[in-house]
Amino acid sequence: MKNEWMYRLSGNLRIRIVGKGLERLLNECTRRGIYIWDVRREGEHSLTCYIFLRDLRHVRIAMRKSGCKLYILERKGAPFWVKASWKNSGIVVGLVVFICIVFLLSNMVWRIEVTGGNAETEHAVRQQLKKIGVERGALQFVVPTPESIQKTIMNNIDTITWIGVEWRGTTLYCQVVEKKQPKQTESHTPQHLVAKKKAVITYMFVEQGQAVVEVHDHVVPGQLLVSGFIGKEGQTEIVPARGQILGETWYKSTVVVPMKTTFYMFTGKKRETHYLRLWSWKIPFFWNDKEQFSQFEKQVDEKTFRFLTWTLPVIYEKVVWREKEVVVREYSYDEAKLAAKQIAREQLKRKLPADATIQGEKVLHEAKENGKVKVEMHYQVIENIAIPQPIIQGD
Repeated sequence: MKNEWMYRLSGNLRIRIVGKGLERLLNECTRRGIYIWDVRREGEHSLTCYIFLRDLRHVRIAMRKSGCKLYILERKGAPFWVKASWKNSGIVVGLVVFICIVFLLSNMVWRIEVTGGNAETEHAVRQQLKKIGVERGALQFVVPTPESIQKTIMNNIDTITWIGVEWRGTTLYCQVVEKKQPKQTESHTPQHLVAKKKAVITYMFVEQGQAVVEVHDHVVPGQLLVSGFIGKEGQTEIVPARGQILGETWYKSTVVVPMKTTFYMFTGKKRETHYLRLWSWKIPFFWNDKEQFSQFEKQVDEKTFRFLTWTLPVIYEKVVWREKEVVVREYSYDEAKLAAKQIAREQLKRKLPADATIQGEKVLHEAKENGKVKVEMHYQVIENIAIPQPIIQGD
């Protein structure tokens, strides 16, 4: 037999045929296309062989004029197994229910491990996971993918630089890398405060040390602002100078904005197809062919299934086609100029310290060149310009 598994699934019979017309019966079966195998003689008027269950009726018809009798010796294959199992349906149902329960338990979230962050960050991550449905007892194949979880947490928690999300069995591991916050520690070593950039002083608060400049003074980088030497001449004392010196600083920014831009935008329409993938076979079980898009973006999400500690060769695959269309955005000269000013301001904010404020702005130059608007901006910014400079013995 070339395909034993097919024979077992379709069901077969081992039979004994007794009679004087054995050869005539075998020839008749061959003529009718009845497949017979493993034929063995038991005597002059008796033989055994195998036939398919579906051919039993045809063999009985062929025997009517042969004078032979048929006896079933053995029954094999899935149909007989199912029939026997039906008699013990309680055991079968119990076994199926047990397998289903173990399967569900093997694909649940049983533990969430968050490492690499402090207690406050860990709590924030767990709260964010709970909002998107990732919590103990949830089924793994209905929660977002690790990539989606990572993106959501990164977008909603500012104190995190990076987070790695990985499934290991029924445990979700989150490795957090926090942003390094500068330590606000008071220096106890002797130091001056000097200017870090060119500015005009607008505010001074000296906590310790001797101020050597005043408000409205113009300073240059490296210029002494607060001295660490205090006291009268001959009775000086060296201290760590501390204080806050705010100054007006200046920035320039140049931005070019095209007056006509072509880009893609999603229309909101989508088409989904769901597959069960078994090894190399792909079986669609839900799909929508009504929506056909000429331009689209394809997204594929995969989820694996587990049974106890084994990863099953069955994968659920969801394919989403999102329609997109070409959009042409055209600015007037004034609209392009306004957009350029907004872009320049946002770029400057990203460069400035968190406590800096933009005091004023002015357009230095604007021009229209080759369908683009070029704008050069000048900004006045109020920021802390003082940085410590250690006092070296002997100064």
